[in-house]
Amino acid sequence: MTNISEHKEYMQMALKLAQKGAGRVSPNPMVGAVIVKSGTVVGKGYHKKYGSHHAEINALKQAGNKAKEATLYVTLEPCLHFGKTPPCVDAIINAGIKHVVMAMKDPNPLINGKSVTKLKKEKIKVTIGVCEKEGRDLNKSFIKSVTEKKPYVMAKVGQSLDGMITTQKGKQGWITGEKSKQYVQKLRAEVDAILVGDETIKIDDPQLNVRKENRPQPLRVVLDPELKISLKSRVFHVRGGSVILMCGLKNDHRKVVGLRKKGVDIIANVPVTGKKLRLSSVLKKLYERNIQKILVEGGAQVFQSFFKKNLVDEWQIIVAPKVIGDQGLSWMRKGDERKLTVEAVKSLGEDELFICSGR
Repeated sequence: MTNISEHKEYMQMALKLAQKGAGRVSPNPMVGAVIVKSGTVVGKGYHKKYGSHHAEINALKQAGNKAKEATLYVTLEPCLHFGKTPPCVDAIINAGIKHVVMAMKDPNPLINGKSVTKLKKEKIKVTIGVCEKEGRDLNKSFIKSVTEKKPYVMAKVGQSLDGMITTQKGKQGWITGEKSKQYVQKLRAEVDAILVGDETIKIDDPQLNVRKENRPQPLRVVLDPELKISLKSRVFHVRGGSVILMCGLKNDHRKVVGLRKKGVDIIANVPVTGKKLRLSSVLKKLYERNIQKILVEGGAQVFQSFFKKNLVDEWQIIVAPKVIGDQGLSWMRKGDERKLTVEAVKSLGEDELFICSGR
């Protein structure tokens, strides 16, 4: 009989496999699967990219006839409905699996326990909740998307010890070190979209891409209320995900019409408060485009707006061992005080990364 520590060992293996799909499977969840028979792993698989075979199918294919009377470890409840691929639960039943161990039920209303019921009707033993916290952490953006119909928002801030994000107001200036830059590249490859304001494009002229060729490229979203950024900006000319401009102008405005004729992707008619796009509407429109996970990269006004409206699920704050002084630009305003819960601290070379829950 398999004990709980062995259950955890195999589920950890499945979770590690699932992580390989980061940045490639959205809007589907990341899922890993391991098939064990008589204490031996006979099949492994993960969901590799959106539209391809799910983790369970890949593991069953590897296991072949050895799947009969085996135990399947899977990080999320198997799917029951026809989507891009047939239901995994039917394949599990047909393969003769005798025990299914899950990290968690699927919160998607289309499934949410229905696969568990079907498996039990077929006299297949079901165990739920092994490494559940890790399973939920793995797919927090998917969970938020299917339960709240909103994207998961992560904000990345690179700052000095005194909270400055540039060395001089109105000018580009790197604060953090090389290890931090490499870490940001990893973050970018694991999200659906990077979001910045038009001032960041104007001042920094960033590429907003992932440098490694074999890594996924996120969409590049620019909040540009009046469509002021130049088409000469690097985001339009370097390799990377598609650029989406979001503005408050009407669909028939001459700027919108003109830029669309040039092939620019524009989400127009976003509600405006003052001179800023209403962020709740921004997130709603991005969700409607199947964008589940967003990395907010600045600048100061964008950070402040997201912070004030309490729209960030997770803050990734990288602190460099430098003091800039008041010639730099702070990403916070006086009076915007709030305590963040630190979930983890990691060293990135000389820099320190603080991962904080936003709410």
